[in-house]
Amino acid sequence: MNPTPEKINDSLSDSNSENARQQQKLHKKKSSTQLPQPGTTQGSCAFDSAMITLVPITDAAHVVHGPSGCAASIWGTYSSLSSGSMLYKIRFTSDIDENDIIFGGAKKLYKGILELQRRYKPAAVFVYSTCITALIGDDIEGVCKDATEKTGIPTIPVHCPGFIGSQNLGNRVAGEALLEHVIGTTEPDTSTPYDINLIGEYNITGAIWNVLPLLEKLGIRVLAKITGDAVYKEVCYAHRAKLNVLLSSKALINMAKSMEKKYGIPYIEESIYGIEQINQCLRNIAAKLGNPDLQERTEKLIVEETAEIDEKLALYITRLQGKRVILYTGSFKSWLIIFAAKKLEMEVIAISTKNNTEEDKIRIKSLLGQDGIILEQNTPQEILQIINENQADMLIADKCYQDTSLTARIPFLDINTERNHPYAGYIGILEVARELYAAFYNPVWEQVYQPAPWSEDGGDGGAGGDEGAGGDRGNGGVTVISSSSPSSPSSPLSSQQEDI
Repeated sequence: MNPTPEKINDSLSDSNSENARQQQKLHKKKSSTQLPQPGTTQGSCAFDSAMITLVPITDAAHVVHGPSGCAASIWGTYSSLSSGSMLYKIRFTSDIDENDIIFGGAKKLYKGILELQRRYKPAAVFVYSTCITALIGDDIEGVCKDATEKTGIPTIPVHCPGFIGSQNLGNRVAGEALLEHVIGTTEPDTSTPYDINLIGEYNITGAIWNVLPLLEKLGIRVLAKITGDAVYKEVCYAHRAKLNVLLSSKALINMAKSMEKKYGIPYIEESIYGIEQINQCLRNIAAKLGNPDLQERTEKLIVEETAEIDEKLALYITRLQGKRVILYTGSFKSWLIIFAAKKLEMEVIAISTKNNTEEDKIRIKSLLGQDGIILEQNTPQEILQIINENQADMLIADKCYQDTSLTARIPFLDINTERNHPYAGYIGILEVARELYAAFYNPVWEQVYQPAPWSEDGGDGGAGGDEGAGGDRGNGGVTVISSSSPSSPSSPLSSQQEDI
């Protein structure tokens, strides 16, 4: 699948929604709906996100046809976990140099693939083009075809040079590669009326493992995971599922639409982040599969799981309700915090929409309400102003914004792609509550709020006095909310921390 302008434009048309189409017309000059212009940047490139999508296929080898720096750029960045093979953890590269740029690197790539297959015996090999090899015109399609014929091991080209577009486009290019070269090439040993595919979840820190036990309790079989903790063979027979469940992200929605058109598999768009969302996900799966007994068992499971998690969250709600947070992060993490905040009775007053589609932005705005603030490309100074004007209690962002929260003297929570805790399912929302509580009531903030010892007037910039009464934090009028002051080690919740 060569990334021609026509196919790129098709990939960018990611929704049938009339609202989304209208928004795309209104924002057609924005980078999210147009090809990038030379000299501009859009965050993660198409190559990065294509690898993020396909690397979780754990028993396949992943070869970067380009400079070694491209292979190293995302190595270890995303902690997608495996319950089986660890081959996907190894990064292979053809290590293109100056001579290869002049004379071509196709032969070098071919020899490298043969050696890789001889030594590691992978179930399949994915070969990724990069900016340099796409520009010099290396025929990776022909190389992959020759390697497949020579060894009998499927070798799949992924045409994803970074310059073709943004992160979302790279996800879809990877999906197109699976549709063209992988899905439909093998038949499953057995089939059941309750076979489903989970699409768009990459098992970061084992998130999908929080959901699979719920489906097993209901007797629903996950035929293929695309692609979190997947093996190559299961992706091959994904076309025999009875339902596609598109999880959280719109990144692979074109794959779901194509499978519906080609194989007649209906799809639903669901989220596994948030209690109400996982409840709705289970209900919709049972409804689509169309078995009354399954629907009855699903409702019973939801009642049991919801009652158990509500009991565990009760103490966190009493300490976190009413707190106002600013969320400056992207992708699924935006939804995660919005859903968690609603459950914990917190308020999200501002949120970024980077890496979100136009339809996502519409939905986010509806969840925040009329007073919600949408952040596009704000500087730390602008975020500080929003903190000041809205008396925010916490900043949730990537670690590069930690200094911003320290300047504002409000607690900071870093939820990033290298996180160590899965946030999906019922267990995940409890983990979010724990992290929010731990960040907000960290004893360090009691020291941060104290006036500087060298200040004669009780604080630098007026931060002195009784901070419990809502004194100035020393940043343009940002105030300390008395009920939000960090607890001492003897706080009511700390003695019960081990039981929560």
